Amino acid sequence: MSEEVETQAQPEITLGDFIMVVKLIDICSKRGAFEGAELKDVGILRGRLADFIEANKPADEPESESEEETSS
Repeated sequence: MSEEVETQAQPEITLGDFIMVVKLIDICSKRGAFEGAELKDVGILRGRLADFIEANKPADEPESESEEETSS
């Protein structure tokens, strides 16, 4: 009798996932998806995610978020 070991891929989250969440927050905010009482918490979360992205992005990656903000 042989033992079969199933290897399951561990779930992972990437920097790209965090970038996508920040973009989703921005889209939802523009569409009015958040109530006034929620805006502070959403803003705090967005700020923390943006800071994490900035601190962990590769040095050679262009600043796409900054470019979007200045072009608006």
